[in-house]
Amino acid sequence: MLPVPGKPAYGRRMDVEVAVVGAGLMGAATGYALGRRGTRTALFEARAPGHRAGSSHGSARIFRRVYPDPLYVELAGRARVLWQALEDAAGETLITPTGGIDHGADRDPVRLAAILRAAGVRAEVLTAQDAGSRWPGFVFDGPVLFHPEAGVLDPDRAIAAMLRLAGIRWYPDTAVLAVEPDADGVLLRLPDRTVRAGTAVIAAGAWLPRLLDGVVDLPRLTVTEQRVFHFPRRDPAARWPTFMHDEGKTMMYGLPAGRDGGPDGAVKVGAHFVGPQVSADTRTGVVDEETRQLVTGYVREWLPGLEPVPHNETTCLYTATDTEDFILDRVGPLVVCSTCSGHGAKFAPLIGELAADLCAGQADRVPSRFRLAR
Repeated sequence: MLPVPGKPAYGRRMDVEVAVVGAGLMGAATGYALGRRGTRTALFEARAPGHRAGSSHGSARIFRRVYPDPLYVELAGRARVLWQALEDAAGETLITPTGGIDHGADRDPVRLAAILRAAGVRAEVLTAQDAGSRWPGFVFDGPVLFHPEAGVLDPDRAIAAMLRLAGIRWYPDTAVLAVEPDADGVLLRLPDRTVRAGTAVIAAGAWLPRLLDGVVDLPRLTVTEQRVFHFPRRDPAARWPTFMHDEGKTMMYGLPAGRDGGPDGAVKVGAHFVGPQVSADTRTGVVDEETRQLVTGYVREWLPGLEPVPHNETTCLYTATDTEDFILDRVGPLVVCSTCSGHGAKFAPLIGELAADLCAGQADRVPSRFRLAR
């Protein structure tokens, strides 16, 4: 029988093969991968399940394979296979297909289409006129890439499914205060006990820099608070794809907002990497007027199919490297998993498998670009 979540196990000292810190998408995916391999694992989360203090929560994140970098195109394809396997195991839909569009001079749809086609991914380039006929809720001023494999990922349901199916011990409302590697593995200090693990996976999102300060030599990780807005559709029956739009000033993105958008099916719109630098503990949750005006102005100009006044707004955190690449590497008994940079959610089940590989000493399976400098 599994212990009751949040209650001490094995008295004041707990011994496990692997401890995972953080039960967001990446931590849950890692726990799921380890559990499927039969690894004795404990997963710790400082807050309640599905909390809104981190990055990949809620019901709507973009899944896409469109990247200017072939590495991420390939990894997204591998992740999609694993998403399908998780959907089959859970008996529910976690990615709703919508198709996706990319447009704007700095998005360079023609070049993106060539990269996708070289990887065997379906892609179609439309003229602005043809795209406008297909999606009358948009304004286009140049070629448009259509990527039919894109869709909307539901992080809340994905996390719940992973935790339900993992078969591991997991402890919400259980903060890890310190991580102390030593010759025998790693010691995790909790408020009421210690945990001894052979390996610890640190997937703590914006809290990772603080937890590993002085423990692992990390590259610069910048935490920003991002603002997103939910705009009602003028035609509730209109189907909306996901989109990325970059005219050289600010990249804008949007997607059907799922449950986050309310019962009438709003569209979520945001400005990518526009937000103040914060820490996990100093975020305010406040949406500033400047960002509100930026995004509502964009909707008025480019998205006539939406009402230009949002009926809901919220914030989330990005934890980004300077290159927007991920960090996934092992240092002694610690696996460092910082795989956000504003685009990590779609890769979660693959990241979980790679983190589990690192726990098993199989570092060769992780792309070299994600390794820490030695």
